[in-house]
Amino acid sequence: MSVIYLLISISIIVAIGFFIAFLRAVKTGQYDDDYTPSVRMLFEDELIQSKIEKPKVKSPTTL
Repeated sequence: MSVIYLLISISIIVAIGFFIAFLRAVKTGQYDDDYTPSVRMLFEDELIQSKIEKPKVKSPTTL
């Protein structure tokens, strides 16, 4: 039973460590996206065209 307490406490310590690392990465701007806004205007036409549904052509049925 003492092994379970040891494993739970170690897993909580590891989880807190990952949470602190995540918060540090967010605060330092690790997840800021500087590339996408500059090229969004290049692909805007493709996004608009993909939203418009093209009519589907029915294939003739063979009997």
